[in-house]
Amino acid sequence: MAKILIVYYSRKGENYWNGGLKNIAKGNTERVAEFIQKAVGGDLFEVDTVKPYSESYMTCIEEAKAELRADARPEIKAFPDNFEDYDTIFVGYPNWWGTMPMCMFTLLEKYDFTGKTIIPFCTNEGSGMGSSERDLQKICKGAVLKKGLSIHGAEAENSESKVALWAKKSV
Repeated sequence: MAKILIVYYSRKGENYWNGGLKNIAKGNTERVAEFIQKAVGGDLFEVDTVKPYSESYMTCIEEAKAELRADARPEIKAFPDNFEDYDTIFVGYPNWWGTMPMCMFTLLEKYDFTGKTIIPFCTNEGSGMGSSERDLQKICKGAVLKKGLSIHGAEAENSESKVALWAKKSV
């Protein structure tokens, strides 16, 4: 039986939502991560940056663009305990500027992925997985990278059956 870890970054508060802005109490990626845990078990780990992104969505995406252009590695508050004990890792994030937020690079570049299975999932408002799967392949050398799941952010709240089916097929 696989030992599963679900690591994710998620944004609550002001978010882009079907062409406009909306405040949400729980981030879309967090919802999907919880659906995965409900379907296949595992431990949840939320990535959190030391320096928070702006509460304004429009400012936040400009901060994210600047981090991407600078190839930054924002400091994160914590790393998962006993990472080496997990063999299957779901990696979740919103698609920002065509890939994962740079804090996910900070997290993932710390570890050896030899012999592990990586299963990505992302939320977005129409940009799909972007180049994130390619980026994960570069970062997670030695891992088996499975096909990711893209969830339209505005539909995340109602995606449990789709997410559960995909998660069960992926492990």
